[in-house]
Amino acid sequence: MIPIRSVVVSAVLFSKINSEFRMLLMKRVKGDFWCHVAGKIQANETASQAILREICEETEIQVQELYSADYLEQFYEASLNVIELIPAFVGFCADDQQVILNHEHTEYKWCTLSEAQALVPFSNQKKLYDFVWQNFIDQTPEALLKIK
Repeated sequence: MIPIRSVVVSAVLFSKINSEFRMLLMKRVKGDFWCHVAGKIQANETASQAILREICEETEIQVQELYSADYLEQFYEASLNVIELIPAFVGFCADDQQVILNHEHTEYKWCTLSEAQALVPFSNQKKLYDFVWQNFIDQTPEALLKIK
């Protein structure tokens, strides 16, 4: 049996950089790979509270709009022998959003979809980015997914 665990949340952040939407990727210190915002849910937090805290801790960004991405990241974590299910969120930031990284990341880039997919190592990241770009950039996000 493989346990299923859901203790982490993630978010893809968008900002209009020079009037065109870009997504934020950051290079993690641990693992030395490019990724979006993610972190563990703390005691007594909802998933949306946790992701807003993580976004602020990792980037010092206050998102203007937050949505459920209507997407679960999933992968097998061999070191723990668990299947991780991670609710994903989408955050819209101010135009030309500034980023101040914490100690968990060494650099960041605001990327087009193709640039982001070229940087990330995992196929599930690429699927997530395709999905959110299609459902939140190429078309108007579903209003019912907006988190108040």
